[in-house]
Amino acid sequence: MSDRTSTQGATSLSRQPIRLTALIVGIVFLLVGLMGFIPGVTTNYDQMQFAGHQSEAQLLGIFQVSILHNLVHLLFGVAGVAMARTAALAKLFLVGGGVVYLVLWLYGLVIDLDSAANFVPLDSADNWLHLGLGVGMIALGFLLAPTRRSGR
Repeated sequence: MSDRTSTQGATSLSRQPIRLTALIVGIVFLLVGLMGFIPGVTTNYDQMQFAGHQSEAQLLGIFQVSILHNLVHLLFGVAGVAMARTAALAKLFLVGGGVVYLVLWLYGLVIDLDSAANFVPLDSADNWLHLGLGVGMIALGFLLAPTRRSGR
């Protein structure tokens, strides 16, 4: 790739805040997914399960995680980075991902956290984080979306 092409890509990204935001959110999800596999950053790492509420591992000592939970974060990260290529895909990632997190928040509220239905696993801290992520991602997706007038 030539310097001109890479410069144009960076300029285009900076002129489309929704794309930059999707890229940043994607990178954060990748980092969170990776951190979930690092002993010390994840407490009770030796008690991590593939899935289910029996996993006692906690990211940063707060958020209950499992191998499946970490893999979902990594997949969201890959999706965010890939979908930051265009404004339309970035909006889809932010709004669609936000809806997924709101559904996950509702799911976490209605299930018994000590039941087999808690396969992700989720805890109260996860539930509130999912609410914040859902609302934040949807808001960013709509607030930063290009309009025909603005040309963003």
